Amino acid sequence: MLPAPSPSIAAPISAPISAPISARAARTRAALVGAGLNLLADRPVDAISVDELVGAAGVAKGSFFNHFADKHAIAETIRTDVEARVAAFNAGETDPLLRLTGGMIVAAAFATIEPRRTMILSRNAASLTPHDHVLNDGVVADLGAAQSAGLVVPGSERAAVLFWLGCCHTLISALIMAPDDPAGMLQALGDMMRLALRGLGVAAPAIVELTRPALLGARLDRALNHSR
Repeated sequence: MLPAPSPSIAAPISAPISAPISARAARTRAALVGAGLNLLADRPVDAISVDELVGAAGVAKGSFFNHFADKHAIAETIRTDVEARVAAFNAGETDPLLRLTGGMIVAAAFATIEPRRTMILSRNAASLTPHDHVLNDGVVADLGAAQSAGLVVPGSERAAVLFWLGCCHTLISALIMAPDDPAGMLQALGDMMRLALRGLGVAAPAIVELTRPALLGARLDRALNHSR
């Protein structure tokens, strides 16, 4: 069973803002995100109205549209946070396969440390899957680099992005429903990574190396430590 909602469900808030905002606006935005995520922890986004969201946040309805285009943008703050963690984990790494698998590893660590926020992300994944969504830019770039380097089988970039994201979402959905089992988590991560890399046509020796238990365990530990 998932733990009860807490104020920390909304932190950190790392969605990009186009220009500096006032302290008052920042508080309003934080209240909207906090209220939205607490509501989304129990219901899908389509079951929540903007009126209910602003009521829970204690702000005027017009304030919502000053900060967000629609309700889906609230859930997207979680994916933005995950992408920031992936960027930090992959900083300085140029190998596209290590970068791709780094993203999956960080997602697995996030699911373990932030189960409630991961549940929200998993429920609202459909709004984040379009190939041209800005939050998929990293996956698109890494897959493109892997194709250019001949590390994956050439094909539809759009299908490859959807496939990789689907594998990541399947993994985190499984992990948030599983008991606390570090060995089982590492096994699930390795199994899904092997499946995903095979699906992209990665050479067998590279798959063996990328999913080698010692290497995978060390990378997962690093992601877990960075996420805490």
